[in-house]
Amino acid sequence: MSAVRRLVVEADGGSRGNPGPAGYGAVVIDAATGETLAEAAEYIGVATNNVAEYRGLIAGLTAAKALFPDAGTTGPDLRVHVRMDSKLVVEQMSGRWKIKHPDMKPLAARAAAILPPSSVTYEWIPRAQNKHADRLANEAMDAGRDGRQWEAAASTAELDAPARTPLPDRGPPGDAVAGAAKARAALAAARGGTEAGTLFEVPTAEEPAPPSAEPAASEPTAPEPTDVSAIAGAAAASESGSAPTPAPQVGWAAAPDLGAPATFVLLRHGETALTPEKRFSGSGGTDPELSATGRDQAARAAAHFAALGTVQEIVSSPLRRCRETAAAVADRLGLEVRIDEGLRETDFGAWEGLTFGEVRERYGDDLTAWLADPDTAPTGGGESFTEVATRVAAARDRLTARYAGRTVLLVTHVTPIKTLVRLALEAPAQAMFRMELSAASISTVAYYGDGNASVRLLNDTSHLR
Repeated sequence: MSAVRRLVVEADGGSRGNPGPAGYGAVVIDAATGETLAEAAEYIGVATNNVAEYRGLIAGLTAAKALFPDAGTTGPDLRVHVRMDSKLVVEQMSGRWKIKHPDMKPLAARAAAILPPSSVTYEWIPRAQNKHADRLANEAMDAGRDGRQWEAAASTAELDAPARTPLPDRGPPGDAVAGAAKARAALAAARGGTEAGTLFEVPTAEEPAPPSAEPAASEPTAPEPTDVSAIAGAAAASESGSAPTPAPQVGWAAAPDLGAPATFVLLRHGETALTPEKRFSGSGGTDPELSATGRDQAARAAAHFAALGTVQEIVSSPLRRCRETAAAVADRLGLEVRIDEGLRETDFGAWEGLTFGEVRERYGDDLTAWLADPDTAPTGGGESFTEVATRVAAARDRLTARYAGRTVLLVTHVTPIKTLVRLALEAPAQAMFRMELSAASISTVAYYGDGNASVRLLNDTSHLR
């Protein structure tokens, strides 16, 4: 029987902005001694967390193969155990979760083709146990920020990493794999050492890696499995069958890694002549242009987004003030502007161009009813908040489907932005009157694959100061 060389690959990737400036890190470790055999890290420009994580995996497997290029032929058989804190990558590469995102499929195929699938196993670990690779990824991103590439000679990642200890038994009580692990540990202890003389307990290809230590109730049921090897053209088989799609995560339980969300950066248009006078200005009025102040606000917003470098797409309301604001940003970023009718402002009917006081004076009863009931439309055939919410929700669903995993600037108005925030929070319609949105302010909502939304920012005007 040929000798077996066992290695551990720890890999990680990160993005400051998701997407944003990104980098990866990977370390190859001798499973028997814990010695670091190779390190790899690279700044990869603007990318998502998941892309960076896959790039880290590819770099780690490539480095492992380079250390033993003759493995399996004239050299010893090679067994690689990959440890990552990305649940998404681990589950997809293990064949238990389907790879749906088009950006992930070629990366998974590259990773699967580096070594025979039967020689690689995967394990999810908490981030605290992946500090070496995490530090390498951050060193790479720091280097990119400074306009240089990562250099191994300057790295201190290994010095910052905690001492490596044998892996704990994993799995819920009574779990067959955990029981087998305990039995092996007992036998190893009787012999005076860990099994096969290794510092790390490395699962073989025939024996799956034990599940993570997370409670069973907090782990999502995986989507239908995909054989990653099949993507790469290999012949390895994966487990068959499928499980229900996980329900939206609620509360403080550990959430699954669902990949990069569709992130909507919500920019209210710059000022018009009507804005400082606080006049109703919807989609049924005069469609005013930006004022000089509004154009300056649009320019400041453009400079802000250019400095961040995170916006990948721009979508605008069809109204002039939004198109002008969007054009200022698009010109600075070199992007095109798409128009979506669902992002237009409410039609305020006969109230267009009037102040709140003027409406109360002329249409007092109608205004009172409008403030009390979201189903009530403004005087003269305008839109109710319920109608606007239906329109905006439809636009949200279209855009999240189109731009899954991307950061999109939506240039729109007060009511659509408040509506998106309200819906994300599952707040009642009356919450619309409890939010302040300044001209050219920025709010942000992220939409995840499990149906959850996260409000990350509201009415930020720091870029205008």
